[in-house]
Amino acid sequence: MAWSQDEERLLAQIERHLVDEDPRLVARLESFNDRVRRSEESERRREAKANGEKPVPRRRPRRSTVIITVSWLLIATLVATLLVLMLRHEAAALAF
Repeated sequence: MAWSQDEERLLAQIERHLVDEDPRLVARLESFNDRVRRSEESERRREAKANGEKPVPRRRPRRSTVIITVSWLLIATLVATLLVLMLRHEAAALAF
């Protein structure tokens, strides 16, 4: 059912007022909408796969996800390297 122009104008006014009054709530609602959209996309992909249809292309990961993943890998590599160096140093000290 289509909304009348008055209803659309009233909703736009409420939305502007909400954005001005409570930006945290707006951010939470946008985050919720993103999660719902991702969930619906994955559901469509599952249904397409089950029906033998061409799968819906996946969305690229967000930049922040890539940055966090790379950061964790670098930290893990650094910790592993430091542990290896420390163990080698201790083994060399015990040899003398």
